[in-house]
Amino acid sequence: MNFDLENMSLKELRDLHKAVGRQIDGFEARKREQALTAAQKAAEEHGFSLKDLLASGKAPKAAVAPKYANPDNTSETWTGRGRQPRWVKDHLTAGGTVDDLLIQ
Repeated sequence: MNFDLENMSLKELRDLHKAVGRQIDGFEARKREQALTAAQKAAEEHGFSLKDLLASGKAPKAAVAPKYANPDNTSETWTGRGRQPRWVKDHLTAGGTVDDLLIQ
């Protein structure tokens, strides 16, 4: 197909632009569908469904039990992982130790 873009009106150019956009979207949808079909076929060849494979990614992380509690407010706890909460920092600044905050 040859288009004389230089001699097309603005309306013709915009119509062509819209048509090209629709074709691109359709092409991408077809390619996505082909890839999905190929992935499903490959999964079935190995005895799985694609849904099973996608759902069986990483196992969810188990919750870690809190190790430390704020003596002034026992509902505030910390596992000992990650950043120290402000109440831990305040306790350490006041001269206490992390062992003082251990949950018994």
